[in-house]
Amino acid sequence: MKRINILLSFLLMITVFSFGQFKLPSLPYEYGALEPFIDSTTMRIHHTAHQAAYVNNLNKAVEKYPQYNKLDITELLRKINTLPKDIQTAVRNNGGGHYNHTFFWEIMAPAGTTTMSPALEKALVKQFGSVDKFREEFEKAATGRFGSGWVWLMQKSDGTLYIDSTPNQDNMLMPFNTMKGKPILALDVWEHAYYLKYQSKRAAYVKAFWNVVNWNKVSELAGL
Repeated sequence: MKRINILLSFLLMITVFSFGQFKLPSLPYEYGALEPFIDSTTMRIHHTAHQAAYVNNLNKAVEKYPQYNKLDITELLRKINTLPKDIQTAVRNNGGGHYNHTFFWEIMAPAGTTTMSPALEKALVKQFGSVDKFREEFEKAATGRFGSGWVWLMQKSDGTLYIDSTPNQDNMLMPFNTMKGKPILALDVWEHAYYLKYQSKRAAYVKAFWNVVNWNKVSELAGL
């Protein structure tokens, strides 16, 4: 355990003193705030090792192309197909990882601190038949995603809600993706997001996720 703590401290130091266009965001809560549903060790490693690596690798990829220095992450991802060939894959993997994780942290909160708005509940019932049915469909998509990836609740411009998933660190911003609209909820189903606590039991992790959804943020993103 002492060795793990030393390693985590070292990773955090690297993160804090990393340089580049893109920065590792601070979490909106403490690492242990999502206990017991997501453990503090997983959160710390997920943030200071996995996302930090995406940020650092993304910075390395774009540092030799100063013309992209003023683009934010969403603009960069939308322009992947126009980027120099030698950095397209790096931006896809690491830029996608940076964006996806930053979004993911924001739509979680300590258990019991947020509630679903009546308007969002009404929209879910209209689209899926009931909130329970929505959760069932979301869990089905999460457990059915082969390998690593993400599950999304999307909102189209007309307000329609739908569930979709993407492999690896892909997302709806990338021009080759067919998803329409904006994300209002997401779940990381890479093994590093849950393996320390849940081992191979992805379904248990997916069910536990409902306890830490930041419904206030989801409602805000949906405008509901």
